[in-house]
Amino acid sequence: QLQLVESGGGLVQPGGSLVLACAASGVTLRGYAIGWFRQAPGEEREWVSCISMDGGTTNYVDSVKGRFAISRDNAKNTVYLQMNSLKPEDTAVYSCAALFVGTVQAMCVKNGGMYDYWGQGTQVTVSS
Repeated sequence: QLQLVESGGGLVQPGGSLVLACAASGVTLRGYAIGWFRQAPGEEREWVSCISMDGGTTNYVDSVKGRFAISRDNAKNTVYLQMNSLKPEDTAVYSCAALFVGTVQAMCVKNGGMYDYWGQGTQVTVSS
């Protein structure tokens, strides 16, 4: 069974950067589209970004476009979220999720309800 573990969160000042990693174990990530989501205290879970199984398609919520970049290294069974120019409103628990798509390329899903597996999340706090 696929297990996902996020890492890389922490405390950073506004304008700073972090790289989140979503490492998979148990199953190769090659047949999975991956999404990043975040949830701030008292808020609903928000989709942040997604990447297709082949890495050829990516998408971002408008509030992070130009600041965040998602990528994947299937050889390392890991997906990354590079976060630059961080703002206090980026503060949240960030979680990755995997959706099995097999060989379907260009599939990048925003709907969290469609994902099969979730990690536990990593806290990102942006504060001076």
